[in-house]
Amino acid sequence: MTLLETVHGPGRLGELTARELDALAGEIRAFLIDRVSASGGHLGPNLGVVELTIALHSVFDSPSDRLLWDTGHQSYVHKILTGRAGGFDRLRKAGGLSGYPSAAESEHDLVENSHASTALSYADGLARADAHLGVRDRATVAVIGDGAMTGGMAWEALNNIADGPDRPLVVVLNDNGRSYAPTRGGFADHLAELRAGQGGAGLFGQLGLAYLGPVDGHDIAALQDALRRARETRGPVVVHAVTEKGRGFSYTEDNELDRGHAIRPMDPLTGLPTGRSAGPSFTSVFGRELTRIAEERPDVVAITAAMLEPTGLLPMQRAFPDRVIDVGIAEQHAVTMAAGLSLGGVHPVVAIYATFVNRAFDQLLMDVALHRRPVTFVLDRSGITGDDGPSHNGMWDMSVLQVVPGLRIAAPRDGTRLAELLAEAVAWEEGPTLVRFPKGPTGEDLPARATFAGIDVLHRTGPLDVLIVSVGALAGTALRVAEVVGTHGLGATVVDPRWVTPVNPALADMARRHRLVITVEDNSRTGGVGSTVAQFLRDTGVKTPLREFGIPRRFLDHGARADVLAGCGLSPQDIARTVVEEISAGEATEDRAADRLDDGMVRLLKQASRGEIR
Repeated sequence: MTLLETVHGPGRLGELTARELDALAGEIRAFLIDRVSASGGHLGPNLGVVELTIALHSVFDSPSDRLLWDTGHQSYVHKILTGRAGGFDRLRKAGGLSGYPSAAESEHDLVENSHASTALSYADGLARADAHLGVRDRATVAVIGDGAMTGGMAWEALNNIADGPDRPLVVVLNDNGRSYAPTRGGFADHLAELRAGQGGAGLFGQLGLAYLGPVDGHDIAALQDALRRARETRGPVVVHAVTEKGRGFSYTEDNELDRGHAIRPMDPLTGLPTGRSAGPSFTSVFGRELTRIAEERPDVVAITAAMLEPTGLLPMQRAFPDRVIDVGIAEQHAVTMAAGLSLGGVHPVVAIYATFVNRAFDQLLMDVALHRRPVTFVLDRSGITGDDGPSHNGMWDMSVLQVVPGLRIAAPRDGTRLAELLAEAVAWEEGPTLVRFPKGPTGEDLPARATFAGIDVLHRTGPLDVLIVSVGALAGTALRVAEVVGTHGLGATVVDPRWVTPVNPALADMARRHRLVITVEDNSRTGGVGSTVAQFLRDTGVKTPLREFGIPRRFLDHGARADVLAGCGLSPQDIARTVVEEISAGEATEDRAADRLDDGMVRLLKQASRGEIR
């Protein structure tokens, strides 16, 4: 039996010698490489915190002591040490382990912490709650990466933590010089000085925080010593641990781009991905097209928030290194800086994940849209992303952002439409534009059979029964719905508005000609495109009934994208069944109304024959 097989909770660590703890670290690394290579997931961040996590759980008593991880993608070792190693065979799969901390999985997890720069605020609140309630026998520990420290929220929290000298709170700064890619900016330079022993307590000391370090983040004994001293401080203290992302695996150590930050399933012996390529991704098409646009337009620059390669900006960065700006994990700053660039005569393209645009809503609304600045936003990973779980689904952007005056929103259905709509977005100079697309391959192009007033008609057959308004990448689903309802003798028209906001006025005329209108979108039904189209039809006096198909108003568990969509009732079969039932119900209502009309006519004729009416 290996040492790892004997660890069913953190209490076991206290029974192991220093040599056994080092051996356990090696076994955990081998376990991570084997399991995460098979499932995909965040490998590099977790290989870098093996010794740090062992030290934390050997010094602190979880769950009595609260351990918070920022971001949660570095919590795999924590899961292993808290008895969840057996769940790694289904990591990030439906019914299996989440890729982030999850209170539903274990009492050792407090929050589903997967958006960066938040743990210090959680920790400050927990420490204040203990002080308020007179609890003095436990510690609060926040593990935060140096990349997450580039986010403004982390500094807001640090400012307030420093204002509480009597509140025990341990901030473990996991300094590996990276978020996804190397950390940039003045704070990164300052940490380099601290690592070199040039700054003393540095900025942390100037804020009034106790500072311990730098300490070798791969030396368990040294870490234990620093953490014990931190626990005894009885006030806020920073432990500066220097780690190496991707440590112990040649594939991640040699990958200077991201150190194996998030990998697809791969062969652990070669580092090569397993499975077949499904064709170009939306992300890669965007990166190629933006680079082409940048070649033609010297005024175009790109902005990313610590996600250069994941958002497809690497080709442009290689071609025009001075025209791609990485602000770190600082979406709010990115958006208002984009407004400033626009004011200065530059056209910014802000590329971020759809789930992260929520963090910069106020800036988009007040700093960009209010001033009608021509800034283009490109939202990757829109709709259901699947295996990253509830926090990473991009299912709110079209609901949240449709309230923004003057913002034009496009949802391309395939790679060709992405290229077209991106070019149109960057060419628009009257205000902000937004282009959203999902994670994954573009699939085959779905050409329009006709175009009417800017609306692409993808399918038209049979009587004018149902008008299917398809949004973005669910065009394939919409076409399949049309096929299924056709087997029931119903005619269908499938259209793609391309620009979903504002609503194209031509939709009103199309809707009037059909018996039922449905909208199909991979966004929340609440406030989504369907809701906006319904409001538009009411405002224009269209009486045709409308049914919205989208994501329900709830957080969705992790799983494969197709499975999650099916679970939301967005399979072609489920949608088609509802369409057939609604039209059948409408026909029955019409028949009953006709029957009532016939009965009434009979009564009138009888009354007339008796001279009761003239």
